[in-house]
Amino acid sequence: MGFLIRLAITAIALWITTLIVPGVEVGGRPGGNTALTLVVVALIFGVVNAVLKPLIRVVGCVFYLLTLGLFALVVNALLFLLTDRIAGALDLPFQVDGFWAAFWGAIVMTVVTWLISVVVPDSLEGR
Repeated sequence: MGFLIRLAITAIALWITTLIVPGVEVGGRPGGNTALTLVVVALIFGVVNAVLKPLIRVVGCVFYLLTLGLFALVVNALLFLLTDRIAGALDLPFQVDGFWAAFWGAIVMTVVTWLISVVVPDSLEGR
């Protein structure tokens, strides 16, 4: 159940990001297709982050220390761009227009995901 909640939170954060950040767009017809695209792209984003981010943290540990963690912003932007490439390869109507759109998109995604996670419990344990 926690996985579905995290997926929904990421999809909502992605949708809000497309509304706020110019250059991050999701296409398709309004309604079901757009929602399905957001869920699939959120799934891709989650897999990319789950697989690559820990590896990048280990390999780039020195850069994280030297930049006092600011390197994480660049890594998040690059992972956001990778998500765009994978979505494009799967013919999904999701597009990120360059590094700066990915940079700001990754920041907005992080903040919105955190805000939603504060309100929505990650699991239904104890209920």
